[in-house]
Amino acid sequence: MKNDIPRIAPSEITSERIYMDRRQLLAAGFASAALGSLAATSACGATAPALAALKAPRNAALSITDPPNSYEEITTYNNFYEFGTDKSDPAANSRDFKPTPWSVTVDGEAEVRGKFTIEDLLKPLALEERVYRLRCVEAWSMVIPWAGFPLADLLQRFKPTSRAKYVEFTTLMDPKQMPGQKYGVLDWPYVEGLRMDEAMHPLSFMAVGLYGKVLPNQSGAPLRLVVPWKYGFKNIKSIVRIRFVEQQPRNSWQIAASNEYGFYANVNPAVDHPRWSQATERRIGGGLLAKRVATLPFNGYAEQVASLYKGMDLRRNF
Repeated sequence: MKNDIPRIAPSEITSERIYMDRRQLLAAGFASAALGSLAATSACGATAPALAALKAPRNAALSITDPPNSYEEITTYNNFYEFGTDKSDPAANSRDFKPTPWSVTVDGEAEVRGKFTIEDLLKPLALEERVYRLRCVEAWSMVIPWAGFPLADLLQRFKPTSRAKYVEFTTLMDPKQMPGQKYGVLDWPYVEGLRMDEAMHPLSFMAVGLYGKVLPNQSGAPLRLVVPWKYGFKNIKSIVRIRFVEQQPRNSWQIAASNEYGFYANVNPAVDHPRWSQATERRIGGGLLAKRVATLPFNGYAEQVASLYKGMDLRRNF
């Protein structure tokens, strides 16, 4: 398989065109504007934060051309067990979550370690928009226009040492704000991990917004991982810790049900989940009668990432 990223012709995914220069964006005060909120009324009639606009130039070379799901579909059908196990729970139960002020602790096998505010993390980085497909193990998928920056650009700032073979991410632990953490559905706080070569791959992305706005709470505000060739549970939300480690970390779903969820979480339609088939999927938004389509290996990104797993048994390493 080729490891080059094919250049795809851009297509318009939203009516608002994005032209602002990357450096000017942050210089104009993204960190303060993007993380602010005002009271507004949501579609379900409850109060919710009005999210600041977030402009970023689209990276067409690393985007797919599929039309995106609507903003409403993306933000009302979510897996975020910290706010509940039903798909509608995150939107309903995260209204009072406060993504500011926010800080991220960086530690482990790196030369630069410490506790950094979200503003410290964002200031040197250039934002861009990428349109990625996100797939869940429950056999549904969405196409989402994310805004953020390459994960590698962030991790390289901390100068990981040669002992750093993996990078581990941890979600905020705060049952008062995240009511789902009051229940033993998972071993909280939520933990995920990537091999360093996966983390440094050009497709790996840190998102701070979607659809021209900062991330809503239910989508992982203020900072979440997006790894498009893996199942959605790998895309950890509301990150408060990044740790460089020598040994493979155990992710939360692997701890909870190791026979169903492994470390890699690569989309492999040839391996069924013990309780359902992974061979087909349906796009959210099409209703119950939506046509099912064949699931693509690596979620359609095989040309770019299959070489990362050359020689591995992807049935055992799921």
